[in-house]
Amino acid sequence: MSDDHDTTKESSADDSHDVKLTPFTIFRYVASIALLIFSIIIVGALIFTENTRVAQEANPWVALIVCIMAIVWLSMIEGQQASLVGLPPVDPDLYKDSHPLTYKNAALAFKGDNLDRYLMGRQFMVLLVVFVINQCAGPLDPKVDVLGLPDGVKFVFLDIGLGMVIFTCILGQLTTQVNASYCMIDFINNYFALFTLYVAMGVEFSGVMHSSYLIQNILSAMSGKPIISNEEPRTGFTFAFFWGRVVMSIAILGFCLAVTLVALFNGDTMVSVKYPGIPNGVSVFLFFFFMAIVGMLEAMQIAFFAVAKLPADERGTSFFGRKTCDLLFKGNGQNLPGFMIGRQLTVVFSFFLVASITGLNITPGEGNNIFGIKDGAQAFLNYGFHGAVITTILASISWQLAASAYPIAFLNNPATYVLLCVALFLEWTGLCSGAWVLARVMKSVTKYQYDEIYVGTPEERLANNHADKDMTIGQDVGHLTGGGFGGHLVGSHDALDGPIQSKDAVDAAA
Repeated sequence: MSDDHDTTKESSADDSHDVKLTPFTIFRYVASIALLIFSIIIVGALIFTENTRVAQEANPWVALIVCIMAIVWLSMIEGQQASLVGLPPVDPDLYKDSHPLTYKNAALAFKGDNLDRYLMGRQFMVLLVVFVINQCAGPLDPKVDVLGLPDGVKFVFLDIGLGMVIFTCILGQLTTQVNASYCMIDFINNYFALFTLYVAMGVEFSGVMHSSYLIQNILSAMSGKPIISNEEPRTGFTFAFFWGRVVMSIAILGFCLAVTLVALFNGDTMVSVKYPGIPNGVSVFLFFFFMAIVGMLEAMQIAFFAVAKLPADERGTSFFGRKTCDLLFKGNGQNLPGFMIGRQLTVVFSFFLVASITGLNITPGEGNNIFGIKDGAQAFLNYGFHGAVITTILASISWQLAASAYPIAFLNNPATYVLLCVALFLEWTGLCSGAWVLARVMKSVTKYQYDEIYVGTPEERLANNHADKDMTIGQDVGHLTGGGFGGHLVGSHDALDGPIQSKDAVDAAA
């Protein structure tokens, strides 16, 4: 009888999450999978013709293995985020016995301010891993022959980078995000997730990103909003150690910026190799332009989820603010998850461009090392990882914190409306729709179950005296919300492929 009940419950959960298939939806799935296969073939060809940096300087097999490992780890980093920002309201006793490793993840991540530390560390990890993928699989020279492809195809997939974007978004990000948004408990019930959590915490502890905390305090002072903490104020050694790392981080950030700008003005970056027709001054402009694009998109997701549950008349206070909200929350917010998909494509595209811009093209040992540094240090800087530091702090975390302080101001920005239209168009094209197909395959292979199978729906938990905790401080200055996933309730149906329940719609139904 119990088995029949469990089967019925699983079937009901599957039905509630199924996406209605239409001819257009099926076409997008098939086309996206075909583009993914084509992109994988192109990446493989680039690697084995030694037209990527790692393949040329090390070995094609090294480049392939490192690229695969990076994609797999990126998929865990992205999926784990969806799990860890969604589980805090749920009573951990509900999954403590059935999922002991999920419980260990939660016990560490939800202690004090560790979730904020994790989110900061994982943000840098995402950038670092994407930069590694770019070095392993990104073309050194997009003009050379690749499988005899026509120039137009090479321009789209290599010059513009569509192949790398589709390859990374589907395999390294969206597939696991889709599953982890509804199978949070199963997804992190493994040692790989626990290891990734410890690494993210270690990255934050290192202090490389700590200049973000200075920005956090400045924004708090400017906005008049307090920094809410779950820990006692820092005193003595803890206080000195924290601010010492902030100073160290500022020094590291300053050095990274100096390296990048000097190299750009001297024409010593990979831009001069891949796109020799671009003047040095334009390269500097493009660097800051795409940093701003990343920053706006990071801020928009925070601002959108911050105002999603506000009444409609309190969201936008300008012409563009109202147009943005009308488009975003059309049909009870159906465009909000669409924005998240299109945003992912745009951000990854910008990441790869920034990686190309910050990667150096200086041969060690020829006396041209930047600032006269040692050959080993120059060889390391050539990979452009200093760009990951700059992008994480100045184009990601800072803008997220700013949006948490001033969400309405970002909504009223005309650039927000333009970028929203671009993101929704990219999602409409279905370039990454194949992620839903792969997610279903992955779910079947790994035997993931929807969260309501283990902990019930929010309504069932309330009825069984395990009501979700009231998480009301997610938008205060200093709290990173985890890329918008914080709006999803465990066991409900409103994450990546369903509309968020906006407050005006709730009021209308009452």
